[in-house]
Parts: sequence; C-alpha cells; structure tokens
Amino acid sequence: MSALKTEELIINMGPQHPSTHGVLRLEVTTDGEVISFVRTHIGYLHRCFEKHAENVDYMGVMPFVDRMDYVASMYNDFIYAMAVEKLMEIQVPERAQYIRVIMGELQRIASHLLAVGTYGLDVGTFTPFMWCFRDREKILDIFEMVCGARLLYNYMYIGGVSKDLTIGMIEKIKEFCDYLGPKIDELDTVLTYNQIFIDRTANVGVIPLDTAVQYALTGPNLRGSGKKWDLRKDETYSIYDRFEFDVPVGTGVQGSVGDCWDRYWVRVQEMRESLKIIKQAVNSIPEGIFRADLPRVLKPPVGEVYVRGEAPRGELGFYIISDGSPKPFRVKGRSPCFSAVSVLSEIIPGNPMADAVAILGSIDIVLGEVDR
Repeated sequence: MSALKTEELIINMGPQHPSTHGVLRLEVTTDGEVISFVRTHIGYLHRCFEKHAENVDYMGVMPFVDRMDYVASMYNDFIYAMAVEKLMEIQVPERAQYIRVIMGELQRIASHLLAVGTYGLDVGTFTPFMWCFRDREKILDIFEMVCGARLLYNYMYIGGVSKDLTIGMIEKIKEFCDYLGPKIDELDTVLTYNQIFIDRTANVGVIPLDTAVQYALTGPNLRGSGKKWDLRKDETYSIYDRFEFDVPVGTGVQGSVGDCWDRYWVRVQEMRESLKIIKQAVNSIPEGIFRADLPRVLKPPVGEVYVRGEAPRGELGFYIISDGSPKPFRVKGRSPCFSAVSVLSEIIPGNPMADAVAILGSIDIVLGEVDR
C-alpha cells in the first residue's frame, strides 16, 4: 500500500492581513499546518525618499526622514541631523544635545510601547495593548506640547532643535517618568511573566547569535540573541557617555536564547533604561541656546560622510555625498528593519502557521523604513 501523499499549499499573508505589521506580503508554502518556505515581498510603500533627497536642500530632507520609521520619527531626525553636522563640522549647543537625548529616549519608549502592545494582540491578548497605547498617548501629548505634532515631528534641526523646552514641559516629562515605572511593572504582571504568553513565545522563532550577525541584525533583535551591543555605549555619540544605563540582552531564562520572548523582554527592559537616561538628563540640563547660529542656506563642503545611531529598532545610518551645492548629491539610509525582514525566511520555516504571526511580530518592523 503506497504512502499517503500530500500537496504543498501556497498562501499569501498580507498585505491586508491584520498581523503583517504594515504592507508586507509573506508568500508562505505550507505542508499541512507546517511552513516549509517563506518569501517576503516588499515594495508597496515606496516613496522614493532617497531620490527625493537629491532635489531639496539639506533641511528639506528632514520631513522625508520623518516618514521612514514613522513611529520613531524623532530619532530618525536625530541621526540625520548628526550626519549633516559631521559633514559641515557644526558644533551643537549643550542644551540642544540634552534636549535631543530627552526627546530621543521618549521616542524609544513610545516605539517600544507600540511594539509590545501590538505584540500582545498578535498572540491573543487585548488588555496590554490598551495599556500600552494609553501610556504612549502621554508621550505624544508631550511631543505635541513641544513641537505641535504627534507623529511626524520635524523637530530636530541641523545645529540643534526647532524649539526650546520650557519649565512646564520639563515638569511634564518628570511627571511622566514617575508615572511610567509602576506601569511597566503592571505590564510584567499581566503579560511578560504570564504563563500562557511564555508558552506562546518561548522557544519560538529562535535566532542564534551567529545567524543574527550573519543577517546584520541590530538593536533589540541582536541583543535578544545575547549580544551586548548598543551604539549609545559601544560607539557613543551626542552626550550619551554622560549617563548611567545598562544594555539588556536575552539570556534564555524562559527558553532558548534569542527566541520571541527574549526579543520582547529586551524591549520592556529598554524602556526602564530609557527612563533612567531621561531622568538624569532633565535633572542636569544646562541653560543656553537651543540651536547653533547657521547661515540660511547650508552648503557643506565637497565630501562624504556616514553616521549611524541606535534608533529604537536598531542601527539607523545615513550616508551623504556633498558636491558643494545647497542640495545633497546623494542620501542613502541604512535601515535596521530591512535586515530584520531578511531573516524571516531563515527562522519561520519549520514552524506551524500560528507561530508565523508570533515570529513576525517579535522582530518589530516598520515597512516605511524597509521600502524607502
């Protein structure tokens, strides 16, 4: 009697699927419930940011940068501004440096709240999602108070920031820091150490450290695999060397090192570390000007520069070529999310369909940064 033969089935997940985290399409080949192959399709969100940058002046690039990782816009601006400042050898005022760090770390917390909240939805729980969005709204209230916007900020200017922080704004930031710490503890109780959540994410979607390095993963995805690498510490920039904070890494305490739970846990711990940085910064922020005195039209010297920083989703870098004119000859963005998407074809096969959603959510991608 011949063995029972089965046929493979090709299923499209996305771009309209509620768990694809943007306009990503996964072409999934399944053998029954088990996935045997995955091909990722991007290209639905292409806004030609890098080509547009050749047609506007250096400050005019900033709104395009905003729209890459559109839930971490403040940090996109931070790193792009540093690249132009290095190209032009601009000295950023002390007060502006502190403001940038404060805003950047608030953005990191807001980004991670979005990541862990939506991840709760991915694995079947709703309450943590509502809690995280409630707390994220408080950060957006601060951003709106500071620059008038809640999503795309255009706040970091070349040479500093667009507006100063008032005493009232600083007090609001301090209040938020006091508020959020206990809320993270509540999140741990409801989700992080919930046995159902652990069973759903531990030993799932394991990325061994050598695989993470081979695929150029950075940020929480790399640290979740056990590598203690953070540009704020290892290639420090701005004024990060003035602050005390730790770099959380995955340890496999609930399963294998580098699984979905480790990547989630690293993001939760990073929110606590960002609170430490913000508290230190607001308590030591100096008086002074918030933007360098620059000419109205910026003309960097002929040359090229590459600057990278530790954005919420990993190492974001900008490569700029100047031909001496007011417009950049070339701007190229290095996206941490692009590398994260590429590893999916390595870690999803061999898992059941239900785990594909958990694995995809754990790498925390934003397609606006992938397809630029």
